[in-house]
Amino acid sequence: MAVAAPARKAPVKPTSSDVQQYNFYWEGKDRNGRLLKGEMRASGDAVVTATLRRQGIQVKRVRRQSRRALGKVSEKDISLFTRQLATMLRAGVPLLQSFEIVAKGSSNPAVSRLLTDVRTDVETGSSLQTAFSRRPQYFDQLYCNLVGAGEAAGILDTLLDRLATYKEKLLALKSKIRSALFYPTAVIAVAVLITAVIMIFVVPQFKELFSSFGADLPFPTLVVIALSDFFVHYWWLMLGALTIGGYAFMTAWKRSEAMQMVMDRGMLRLPIFGPLLHKASTARWARTLSTMFAAGVPMVEALDSVAGAAGNNVFYQATKRIQADVSTGSSLTVAMQATGVFPNMLLQMASIGEESGSLDAMLTKVADFYEAEVDDAVSAISSLIEPAIMVILGGLIGGLVVAMYMPIFKMGSVV
Repeated sequence: MAVAAPARKAPVKPTSSDVQQYNFYWEGKDRNGRLLKGEMRASGDAVVTATLRRQGIQVKRVRRQSRRALGKVSEKDISLFTRQLATMLRAGVPLLQSFEIVAKGSSNPAVSRLLTDVRTDVETGSSLQTAFSRRPQYFDQLYCNLVGAGEAAGILDTLLDRLATYKEKLLALKSKIRSALFYPTAVIAVAVLITAVIMIFVVPQFKELFSSFGADLPFPTLVVIALSDFFVHYWWLMLGALTIGGYAFMTAWKRSEAMQMVMDRGMLRLPIFGPLLHKASTARWARTLSTMFAAGVPMVEALDSVAGAAGNNVFYQATKRIQADVSTGSSLTVAMQATGVFPNMLLQMASIGEESGSLDAMLTKVADFYEAEVDDAVSAISSLIEPAIMVILGGLIGGLVVAMYMPIFKMGSVV
């Protein structure tokens, strides 16, 4: 009995999304001799040349752009892209055309490359959520979940608008925190630099001058000279210890969850900045959960995305405990209260929201309130820190100057 031979499977051709593509810069001339230049994304320079020749362009130069030359994509770029995409979809512009418009209009080559890649994935059959999920360094889990919810419900423009608002609020909050921390950090760094210069270069000159006095020097002067000698002889050791210590600390902080918990808990307990950071984390947590819940994402799944949104490991661990409690049937308010992390106002508003069925609206009000609190706290801290830093700087530099001039004053009184 004859047996039919098994049919051979046709070789699977790689799709455009499977082939590695790069950005190429090209220059050429059209049929009228006009000089043209532009960019194209392709798998190789031969593909660029062939594509341009089919368009009647005589290619003179093709150069592949490096990733470093393209720059990087910031959170602000993602926020702006989200707002633009939401606006165009709401105006009725097709999705692929919206991507093309935003990519061509961006002044950042890295953003153009990213959006071109996403557009290519969508063109070849991927959902928008899948295309974003392939690039987790730019689009986090929360972003992808909201986009997926919008695609499934047919309200992508609405959820992108909500997502853009969320990103803009988050960027504004981060900017306020940075502005509160930048000024004192910069002043302290300058003070350390000035002190080191005085100790290494200025005080030794006074020391040579005082060696010819033939009299006992005041105690403050002796202390400053001893510190200067230590700086002069061991500055390399101090610099090396600070560099190695800083590198070791940052490495351990990134890799050790226990150390992150200790540092984040310590940051929340700082005298002045602790309450500010706690309010900022609370605002981010409430804003994120409100955005996810309003998009129709189930509570347990929403909490999974919210966990890392507060930017603090204490809130992350608390959210994971809340997620476990909610998944076993506890109410959100009871689970939040058991952690001991969240302020009373957030607990009360969440309780009212659960009872009235308007949890997203209540959480939004809480986020607005604490963002306003952060704004006021930043203004108060800035007005408080400026005179405090001036007093500390004046005391430090003035103390060094007085200590070095005391022998001269003493010699003048003797004369």
